[in-house]
Amino acid sequence: MRTLKLQVHMSVDGFVAGPNGELDWMTWDLGDDLEKYMKFILDLHEPVDTILLGRKMTGGFISHWENVVDNQPDSPEFVLAEKMVNTPKVVFSKTLNEVKGRNVSLAKGKLEDEIAKLKNAKGKDIIVYGGAEFVSALIAGRHIDEFNFLIDPVLINKGLRIFDKLDHRQKLISLGATAFDCGVNVLRYRLDKS
Repeated sequence: MRTLKLQVHMSVDGFVAGPNGELDWMTWDLGDDLEKYMKFILDLHEPVDTILLGRKMTGGFISHWENVVDNQPDSPEFVLAEKMVNTPKVVFSKTLNEVKGRNVSLAKGKLEDEIAKLKNAKGKDIIVYGGAEFVSALIAGRHIDEFNFLIDPVLINKGLRIFDKLDHRQKLISLGATAFDCGVNVLRYRLDKS
């Protein structure tokens, strides 16, 4: 069975976006950490051949990475952008009938059925980047196998969370931690399925 990973930036007080989806609180200036950070992200993405996205995050995600590939060949994000554009993406939506972008398909069925179909298909790991409501439903349904929390050194006081639908405990097993000089700390966990 394929592993479903989550990669998400989070404030120290547990928010993944501002009240209206703002990401202006995230640490963008990585300084000397940029190369180490990009290696971490590329290593995390290396065993992945499918990206999952919720409807609300899709437009910004696709347009950002396609813009880097099409217009910014000198960007430090270019290699990652190529992976994001070239990796097949599955967008979960009950309302969309099509999504513009490269290597994109839609999943419109029941969440648990669509996830089971993807996890039982042949292939490598699957990764989800968001959005908040979609990730919250995946966590509540115990669909996420590996959690990669990138904790930004900020308290934002209010915003979107991903644990509010959780109605039972889920024990996690630590896979390690990485600290960056810019203040971002990565906490990695695996879901304990025992």
